[in-house]
Amino acid sequence: MDVLDLTRLQFAVVTIYHYFFVPLSISLAATAAGLQLTWLRTGNDKYKDLTKFVGKLLIVTFAVGVVTGLVQEFQFGLGWSNFATFYGDVFGPTLAIEGMLAFFLEATFLALWYFGWDRLPRKLHAATIVIVAVGTVLSAFIILAANSFMQHPVGYSLDPVTGRAHLDDFGALLLNKVNLAAFPHTMAGALMAGGSLLLALGVWRFRAAGEAGFRTLARLGAWLTVVGGAFTAITGDHLGKVMTEVQPMKMAAAEALYETTTGAPFSAFALGKLDGSEPYFTIDIPHLLSILATGDWNSEVQGINNLQEQYAAQYGAGSYIPMIPVAFWTFRAMIGIGMLAMVVAAYYLWLTRKGREPKRWYDRQLLRFLPLIPILPAAANTFGWIFTETARQPWIAFGISKVADGISPGLTSGEVVASLAGFALIYGILAVVWYRLVRHLSRQRLHPSPVSPAPEKEAAPVY
Repeated sequence: MDVLDLTRLQFAVVTIYHYFFVPLSISLAATAAGLQLTWLRTGNDKYKDLTKFVGKLLIVTFAVGVVTGLVQEFQFGLGWSNFATFYGDVFGPTLAIEGMLAFFLEATFLALWYFGWDRLPRKLHAATIVIVAVGTVLSAFIILAANSFMQHPVGYSLDPVTGRAHLDDFGALLLNKVNLAAFPHTMAGALMAGGSLLLALGVWRFRAAGEAGFRTLARLGAWLTVVGGAFTAITGDHLGKVMTEVQPMKMAAAEALYETTTGAPFSAFALGKLDGSEPYFTIDIPHLLSILATGDWNSEVQGINNLQEQYAAQYGAGSYIPMIPVAFWTFRAMIGIGMLAMVVAAYYLWLTRKGREPKRWYDRQLLRFLPLIPILPAAANTFGWIFTETARQPWIAFGISKVADGISPGLTSGEVVASLAGFALIYGILAVVWYRLVRHLSRQRLHPSPVSPAPEKEAAPVY
């Protein structure tokens, strides 16, 4: 691997690791706010106990997410200084606003919420966690606007002297059609991630301790996973159509479609060469790719070869074909794993409807493995982002500059390998710390039993 490949690998590792915690923070903040508002409305202390539990999970997750997010932003200067120089005027405002939201708004009000129990008026205290939830959503919207610029650059101009990109319209950057499509899709995926974590912890602790509150938590998590999965499918359909409009090569790569086709099918399963150029066996769903791309049963979907010729004529000689095996299989893994998580959560809701408990042996076996369900949305989110970013290659900002143009000059393979090893070691430690803290919090009772006062010791006789 050359310096470029190593630097791309480093950015991928750091970004993917960071994104394990981002959707959890978004979902846990919204869930904690919803539970606390429910407690205020109903007066049921069960929701107060659940609010405190989910809030503690949020604090641990938020802390790790902020630390790993800082490293991700530093990478622009460490490994991608040419990219930072060229796009600094565009990315600077978004990164600054996102940083202020995370450090000043979210962190401040999260601290006020944690230390404000029984110190602040109830409604004012509830407002602090609502502000945290709103802040996480705003933060996600802002940072997705920066990413959407890389998918579909808008609201900018190129300096004729320096060649740098200047931000001309911040509103256009925020309201980029890709951002408006990607944001709800990302939020739905976050709902699945947080819901599956609560489902897993609820099932695990209810089976171990029998505390009724954990059963409520498990069913709440299952509902969040199912609803999030449904909205992920709906918003993903819209995002796919926008993607086809602005990056037709990405949709062609998702299906390994080499020739422009009318009424293009979608292969649910395929065997053949990894690049899809020679399939030996496929199970095709007729016209589905055309529906996913445009919504029209018989629409034309441009093929990889045709787009390569078009781009070579438009942008100059070179290959504009992304890594087809990665795009093809990550697209399917994203869809398939996400659907599996939703189905498992829905089945759990069916098994536990109206207070029932699973009695069949295979249903009880399912409960044993349910604590592993957070792996599914995490994997689906990861594959989704791998597809989104790698299928954009070779562009770092589509149609403007390539990935190879953004790397820091003078960077050596040894420097990248050393920093990647350091990040991997630190991130491994953080993962263990996060897991142990979450496990410790989950082992505590939701509603601690009142502690009887210790009997007073008799005074020693005085002689």
